[in-house]
Parts: sequence; C-alpha cells; structure tokens
Amino acid sequence: MAHTAMSGNGTTAGDDPLQTAVWRLRSRACWADAAALLQPVTAPAALQRAALLVERCLYTEQGWPEAEDALRTAEALAHSDDERGAAACERGQLAYASTLHGVRDRADEARAALGRAAALIAPGARGRALLDFRRGLLAENLAQAPQAARAAYRRAHAGATAHSDPLLLSFTWRHLAGLSLREGELAEARHGFAESLRIREELGYLVGTAPALASLADAEVEPEASRLREEARRLYQLLGGVPTWLARQLTPPAATA
Repeated sequence: MAHTAMSGNGTTAGDDPLQTAVWRLRSRACWADAAALLQPVTAPAALQRAALLVERCLYTEQGWPEAEDALRTAEALAHSDDERGAAACERGQLAYASTLHGVRDRADEARAALGRAAALIAPGARGRALLDFRRGLLAENLAQAPQAARAAYRRAHAGATAHSDPLLLSFTWRHLAGLSLREGELAEARHGFAESLRIREELGYLVGTAPALASLADAEVEPEASRLREEARRLYQLLGGVPTWLARQLTPPAATA
C-alpha cells in the first residue's frame, strides 16, 4: 500500500490515530469503510485510498468501478516520480486482479503498468519491495514462470526486511513457501507458511489469517492439517466469505471409492 505523510501505518502503538483506524478496518475486510476515512485531496491520501479499494477487488471480486475512479484520482494528483510510480504499481495490481479473477484479460496492461513503476521507483526505495512482489505475482500466476517469480519474491523479501515492513514479509514468506510446496520441499514450505501466519496473527491482520492457516494446512499432515483448515474455515465464515478465492482451498477433497 502507498505510504502517507501521516505517522506509521496503524499496526503499532504510537502511530497516527487515523492510520490506526484505517488499519483496523482494512484488517477486518472493511475496505470501503477504511477508504471513507481518507480524503483524496493530496497524492499520498489518494494513493492510499486507491490501494485500499484495489485490495478490496482482489479479495472480494467486487468494487471494480470504485477502484478505477480512486485510481484515476490518485494518478491525477501524483507529481513526483515516487507518487507516479506508486500509482502505476496500483494500476498494475488492479489489472492483475481483473485478469486473475476472469473479469477481463488485462495482463498486458498489468505488465506495462508495473514496467512504468519500475522505471519511476528507485532501486532500494521503500515502494520497490511491493513492486517486486507484484511482479512476482504476475510471473507466477499469469506467466506461469515460477523461477522468475521466486527471484522477484526474494528481492521483495529482502526489501521488506530492509524497510521493516512486516505485512509485506508475511506475503513474501507465504508465496516463497508456496513455490517450495510445489517443488516438494515440505520442510521449507512449512517454515515459510508458519512465519507468514505468525506475522499476520501478531499484526492482527484478520482477513489474511485464514489464507495463512489454509496454506500451512496444505504443508502439514493429519490431524494437524484438518485442525488448521477448520480454523481457517471458521475465520472465512466470520468475515462473510472473504477472501472469495479461499473457498476452493477450503473445500474438502471428494471421497474416493
């Protein structure tokens, strides 16, 4: 998510009260309510608002027009390279989500937008880690290029570590673990999924806890796998079926004869 001029991102004591309120709503899948707290009159606020609504699209498969409108506002207010790069990064994420969920194939737009972001966001800048992560998502899920995805996730992981971004670390741990699981490296996968879950529980990132539990379940053996999956199912239902794509992962396997 784009960073604002206000103090912190709401995840730790001493952060700006507005950011704390935004974080609490965001972490409980209340993206529209969180976005309503932000007045898009400055580039940082408009970028953060757009990022919230783009994230809602990814998790709920709804709200596409609102995200587009918010993104256009953010793009109009962006003036510095960092701001234009952050807006391009969100544009790429929205196009990626649309393609991933089968709303409309915007893969070329996603690649172009993330390419623009890479030209604008300086290497080593805080926003570069998020950009690298999203380029990894494209490589893994749209280009079916796991090795390129792994390289991008590792760059993002290093950047998130350098800039003390625990939420992004929870994502890089989880996606690196997913690639390990695909390659049969169970111990490495289990470790990465467990780290992702630990961070999300510590941050109170409720909407991301169910996916973390379900992923760890995929790397565990019974009965622990069923216990984790049931806990994920309970959280998923508590949040009203969000994220929508988790339903497939939580569906029990069909019985065999």
